[in-house]
Amino acid sequence: MKTLFAFTFASLSAFAAETFDTVIANGRVMDPATGLDAVRHIGISDGTIKAISKTQLKGKSTINAKGLVVAPGFVDLHQHGQGPEDYPYKAMDGVTTALELEVGTADVDLWYKLRAGKTPINFGVSIGHIPTRISVMGDKPAFLPPANSRGAKQRATPEQLAAIKKKIEHGLKRGAVAVGFGLQYTPEATQWESLEVFRIAAKYNASCHVHMRNKGTDSGLNIHTAVHEVIALSAISGAPGHIVHIQSTGNLVTPRLIEMVAAARKRGLDVSCEVYPYTAGMTDIKSAIFDSGWQERAGITYNNLQWVATGERLTKATFEKYRKQGGKVIVHANPESLVRQVVASPHTMIASDGFMGHPRNAGCYSRILGKYVRENKDLPLMLALKKCALWPAQRLERCAPAFKKKGRLQVGADADIIIFDASKVIDKATFKDAAQFSTGIQYTLVHGVPVVKNGVFQKNSFPGKAARGTIR
Repeated sequence: MKTLFAFTFASLSAFAAETFDTVIANGRVMDPATGLDAVRHIGISDGTIKAISKTQLKGKSTINAKGLVVAPGFVDLHQHGQGPEDYPYKAMDGVTTALELEVGTADVDLWYKLRAGKTPINFGVSIGHIPTRISVMGDKPAFLPPANSRGAKQRATPEQLAAIKKKIEHGLKRGAVAVGFGLQYTPEATQWESLEVFRIAAKYNASCHVHMRNKGTDSGLNIHTAVHEVIALSAISGAPGHIVHIQSTGNLVTPRLIEMVAAARKRGLDVSCEVYPYTAGMTDIKSAIFDSGWQERAGITYNNLQWVATGERLTKATFEKYRKQGGKVIVHANPESLVRQVVASPHTMIASDGFMGHPRNAGCYSRILGKYVRENKDLPLMLALKKCALWPAQRLERCAPAFKKKGRLQVGADADIIIFDASKVIDKATFKDAAQFSTGIQYTLVHGVPVVKNGVFQKNSFPGKAARGTIR
């Protein structure tokens, strides 16, 4: 007993004597992994959480978080915008790691090289089936394949499929954190082609992030078979399956689709899904989504479409004009009641699908905290933190072990931390003015370095690091 007391006293004395780089004092510390929800003091050194204490700590600098929530920074699984114009909005929205996992890239090394040392937040990417297919089919590089392109409308020959598989595997060996699919944009990519790529992913424990093949209506069956496809691909291959923005493709039948995913998980399959807290999505008007019959498939018409550049609602004439021209269009398709239901579901993660021109690029996470947690009381704060931070990190950690240190507030975890006023945090971006910073996030720390300080984005601060899988 004396030995134990002496050891404990010595440990506490050393703890108290240590001076940390930064101390976050007096905050309401919430860790979604352990359920900790109490006033604590956090000691940070060398970009890592070194101490979480009930007693005061000494730091070279101290952030007084009294009356504020201290939580792990958010891990956004679905952030298309990965440029210097996007990252400030993400940081002000509480995101510390932004990942492009749906479309991804065909050149993993180049993608990471272009961002190294230049970002305020962490960044990561999938090896993308879309850009890989575009490359193999000989199309011009594009974010999404035009509807009439070979990448969208041509079936792969055995030789082309072999080339796709080789490039996907190379990307995983170079540290891609997942494999991305956009099956609705590549309708001639067969289920067999998808399965062969899923099998490559399974070799590396990489999750497959899938934009499903069809859009849903209340009476349509196509969307149900699209969910069946993802679940079956995962079950047959052994690769984790993740359905992106399930309410964007599921529309009014989304609750059924989420139940299908939950039932598959209950039976031991590693499948999951994500949603964003908006009634409208956004995509490219030249894509295969708007092939003949799109109104019936999606249960919408021209007036549901809003041209990003002007804000106008479309008619048949303007749709045909912009379809030839190409560009981004907002798709208004879901009622607010559906959004509330899917955001609150215990079976969904939150991911923004962020891109300039849509308010979700700037406001997704503050909207969850302000509108759906505080105002609507649709879900408790701790569940929201799981959806925004812990579960996304856990989704990736089998392929990329670095994520075991993200999405948590624990000793040894990366000091990717947000501090916010739960009584004030809210999104400001709208469909009319999407480039508006959220408010209420007082601090965003990335590896212990503030990139948001006292509610102000810090220019010329670039502590962001590559979130990358194991390089083989």
